[in-house]
Amino acid sequence: MPAAAAAAPNPLETEGQPGAVELRVHRHRGGTVQTLADHVGQEWPVALVFNGISHAVMMCTPRDLEAFAVGFAISEGIVGRNADIQDIEVYWYAKPDSDDLPHAEVHLTVVQQAFVELKEKRRALAGRSGCGVCGIESIDLLDLEPETVPDTGFLARLAPDAIARAARELPQHQALTKLTGGLHAAAWCDASGAILRAFEDVGRHNALDKLIGQLVIERADTQQGFVFLSSRASYELVRKAARVGIPMVATISAPSTLAIAIAKRAGLRLVSFCRESGYVDYDTAAHAAPDAGQAS
Repeated sequence: MPAAAAAAPNPLETEGQPGAVELRVHRHRGGTVQTLADHVGQEWPVALVFNGISHAVMMCTPRDLEAFAVGFAISEGIVGRNADIQDIEVYWYAKPDSDDLPHAEVHLTVVQQAFVELKEKRRALAGRSGCGVCGIESIDLLDLEPETVPDTGFLARLAPDAIARAARELPQHQALTKLTGGLHAAAWCDASGAILRAFEDVGRHNALDKLIGQLVIERADTQQGFVFLSSRASYELVRKAARVGIPMVATISAPSTLAIAIAKRAGLRLVSFCRESGYVDYDTAAHAAPDAGQAS
């Protein structure tokens, strides 16, 4: 059995972006009450502003916001590549001694063509820890057709125990989850199942956007790895992965029927209920090797 990779901090994680706060709580157990300090995951409204116009307000953990903004812009199809984003500025609005709720804004300057297209299809989003179709007023306006994920041969190269290894290593990359018990994680894995990057957030969509954004910033090849998620598989997560050509999405919890349908249309492999002992494959990628990722 290969040794588990040591968890490394992400480059955007700093002391100024903790992701959790310490609070005094009263724990009731067995008829007794204990007063102690506990940690709670942070959730802030974060406005994404494109060329001066607010496009979305998402509820997310206030860390790695530059990566989040890049990932959101790419995975939502607002821009086609990182080069279309000319500038990013993050503004924090938090006063330690104030009763005002903290929030943040991320201002992105995008190329004119992307901004024109955004204005044409602009819709108001109000994210509840990540939101897929908020603001869509009609079924006719709902675009569910995913991009096709190209067959690069990655799935055929997937190690037999890749999914088991990712499941085993993920807890090492969930520092905030260990601290608070309440965040999702999105991890980037290579063909052996080793976790190379991982991001946490109160919203599963946000965690994936942060991961995608960092991969794009680093110019990583998104067709040569897979995503491992601590959450269920919703269609939005599959759609986001397909948009950047990720060949496989693995989740700890269950998928939805629409997630399976979108994965099949995209040719993306979707596996769920992933544990060290096994997983469920929904037969969504015709080019996947039958036993890829399955330890014998």
